[in-house]
Amino acid sequence: MSATPLASVLFVCVHNAGRSQMAAGFLSHLAGYRIEVRSAGSIPGEQVNPAAVEAMREVGVDIARRQPKLLTTEAVQASDYVITMGCGDACPVFPGKKYLDWALEDPAGKGVESVRPIRDEIKARVEKLISEIDARPEA
Repeated sequence: MSATPLASVLFVCVHNAGRSQMAAGFLSHLAGYRIEVRSAGSIPGEQVNPAAVEAMREVGVDIARRQPKLLTTEAVQASDYVITMGCGDACPVFPGKKYLDWALEDPAGKGVESVRPIRDEIKARVEKLISEIDARPEA
């Protein structure tokens, strides 16, 4: 099997502290080296949401050491898929990229019990994305 990733995916939300971090954590955990993973925010927060960290820890995915990052044009250009989660018009658009908008509740300010259903929805969407990428014809 080739060491070259099948695709690169960028997850974007406003603060890069909850939804996009959980999605990136799941994609890295489930796809491993097969898919390159990035995440960023249009207005990055200071830290990853502690409730998101705990919710992910419960399912064996560690995102505790991740830091929110600023969305850059370069990150979008380097990605095959750009998945937005409430970043609005802040995400630059380039031809040839596949854009998906995942309407997900924002976990900001919520406790872990409220974050679990968001986490589970993100996992289901990431699993579907992996299947889609795996099913693509080889370039």
